[in-house]
Amino acid sequence: MPMTHRERMLAAIEGKKPDYVPLSFMLFNTLRARSAGWKDFYENALALGLDPVVDLIFCSPTNGPEHSDAAGTPVQFPSDVVTREWRERPAVAKAMAGKPADSRYPVLRKEYVTPKGTLSVAVNRTDDWYLGDHVPFLNDYLEPRATKRLVTSREDLPALAYLLSGPDDADLAPYRAAWKEAAAFARSRELLLSTGWGIGADSLAWVFGLTDGVMAAVDDPDFLDELLGLIEAWNRRRMIAMLEVKPDLFVRRGWYEGTSFWSPALFRRFILPSLKREAKLAHEAGAKFGYIFTVGANQFADLLVEAGVDVVIGVDDVQDHGMDFREMKKRARGKFALWGGVNGFVTVEEGDEKMIRKATVDALSTLGPDGFILSPVDNIRLNTDDVWRKTMLFIDAWKRAVSL
Repeated sequence: MPMTHRERMLAAIEGKKPDYVPLSFMLFNTLRARSAGWKDFYENALALGLDPVVDLIFCSPTNGPEHSDAAGTPVQFPSDVVTREWRERPAVAKAMAGKPADSRYPVLRKEYVTPKGTLSVAVNRTDDWYLGDHVPFLNDYLEPRATKRLVTSREDLPALAYLLSGPDDADLAPYRAAWKEAAAFARSRELLLSTGWGIGADSLAWVFGLTDGVMAAVDDPDFLDELLGLIEAWNRRRMIAMLEVKPDLFVRRGWYEGTSFWSPALFRRFILPSLKREAKLAHEAGAKFGYIFTVGANQFADLLVEAGVDVVIGVDDVQDHGMDFREMKKRARGKFALWGGVNGFVTVEEGDEKMIRKATVDALSTLGPDGFILSPVDNIRLNTDDVWRKTMLFIDAWKRAVSL
């Protein structure tokens, strides 16, 4: 008798050999664009023969532009926080900077006035800035465009903590209602229920800068401890709220916690402790712990085992130049599961049929059949006929390989 979608996914996450290797997309924006809401999205994924995961972050009320990259729970400022935004012409911005500035772009500025102090941020409004003259609070677009970071010193931490004081019960009420509905849907379709995303050092991209974070690890480690400790306390409150629904899986995002930025020694010092505590919290709630970690899993395998990670999400030998699938499987087998195997952008969206089919078969043969979930890494994004055709080729290659 075939496994249910949930049974198949859990078997893979637990390192077992399911009836066949599941195909479950980490992210699938192309299909979302072709679907009428989250329920339709999952029904469409099922119709394609996939093993979709009902992820509460996509079934929640909209996050809006303030915290699109801190999905999961609302980010609501206390009522006495005052924000102010304005736009400056390039010449004015350059003069105010007091140093060479990129005069091609206007500068967007934002202030957060709190009882614990005032924080400010400034960003170049580049041609690809998609939010008009608005500056979001937690968003990846801030990292490469910021000319002044939200946090620059220890003196800024009390105000940041004040902004991250939630969520409270009133903020969570509509989310809890949405989560309850999504959990019921997952049970009715026998799908894995997931939630997240937990946040650790990835937050540096939004409030402090990733390069500055790594430099602080060397030059002022006590300050970085304080900053990451503040983020961990906020994230723990978010985790506790999201774990109330009893998910099968809790996911922490670690796109910026790999070897692109952190050495093994710095990872152990600044990231591993919170990772261990969060994995323990998830396990105590009866959930598996997944970690989105797209660069460095081979090198950090022992640290991931020590952390208690159940499944590493985003294993990819295209963007991770240090990835060797055979070596990765050897390190992971019996310790944690692997999720990924085929690059989404280079291989599926930009590749030809031969490349797509070969990458799919190679991933399945080296990373499967036990403890492996196939997925494009990280996403299939473009809603074009050509990308859709190639995505169907990828799905067909998987079906042929697992004899569906």
